[in-house]
Amino acid sequence: MLQRRTLIAAAALALAAGGALAQPWPAKPVTMIIPFPPGGTLDAVGRLLAQKLGEQLGQTFIVENRAGGAGTIGSIAVTKAQPDGYTLLFNASTLTTTPMAMKSVPYDAVKDFAPIALVAKAPLAIALNNNVPANDVKGLIAYAKANPGKLTFAIGSTASAGHLSTELLKRAGNIDYVIVPYKGSSPAYQDLVGGTIDGFIDPILGSASFAKAGKLKVIAVTSKSRLPNMPEVPTVGETVPGYEFYSWYGLWGPAGLPKDIATKLNSEVGKALASAEMRERLLPQGLLLTPGSIEDFQKFQREDMAHSAKIIAEGKIRAE
Repeated sequence: MLQRRTLIAAAALALAAGGALAQPWPAKPVTMIIPFPPGGTLDAVGRLLAQKLGEQLGQTFIVENRAGGAGTIGSIAVTKAQPDGYTLLFNASTLTTTPMAMKSVPYDAVKDFAPIALVAKAPLAIALNNNVPANDVKGLIAYAKANPGKLTFAIGSTASAGHLSTELLKRAGNIDYVIVPYKGSSPAYQDLVGGTIDGFIDPILGSASFAKAGKLKVIAVTSKSRLPNMPEVPTVGETVPGYEFYSWYGLWGPAGLPKDIATKLNSEVGKALASAEMRERLLPQGLLLTPGSIEDFQKFQREDMAHSAKIIAEGKIRAE
């Protein structure tokens, strides 16, 4: 009898273990690491996405801001996590561009991450101090050519989308200006509004409120087409043919993430981006939502990295 009871107990444990193993993902809370401090567009989009994914999947998505090292500290943490779908990375295009400009980064942006979904592209805005005698890109180029090296442009961080866009404009317009590095966008905007800096190219959300208050002027956006929420603002490409640049936000897991989990996440991200809540909150901020397959994301990332690498090499951009 004792032997029979032991066998029954063992069988019950085996069934319980088998049931636990068979639990569909996600069976527990998921951590989404954002490798920058709270606040800003990246954090806002990431938190909204985490909320929507949690609602859709019936599980908690915990946002963890792990800042430092120009976004590398949080990104490295994801590469060391188990590839089981319970640790994800929500990051900007700096994930791929920062390693190109740094001497040593302990991760490979392609080999050490499993791409899940391209979430959004963020067009940038060229914002000028009100004292700069230019109200459009044509006027800016003309003024810069007449005063080589006189204008100053801020960058929020080295090798960021804003930095690369600033370098690209310099070459595309065949002009020269001084690039001044800042530790983030906030101090850059303070000096731009205060008149210490002449220009700043940054995601639209940052400059929109200042422009609305008349504290600076937005003369162009870097998207291919004019934005629905800012139809009066021309694109850079209307003056400089072919000019187009974006910051962008994506979702990754550690390398080795099971394909079924990545595919499920990609599908859920697509549902979230199609939701009225995300569209109503993000489209008015100038963001372009980009639902698509994992393969679409991989192709986009490869092409963007090639474009960025060329700018970084030609501009001799180096992060300290």
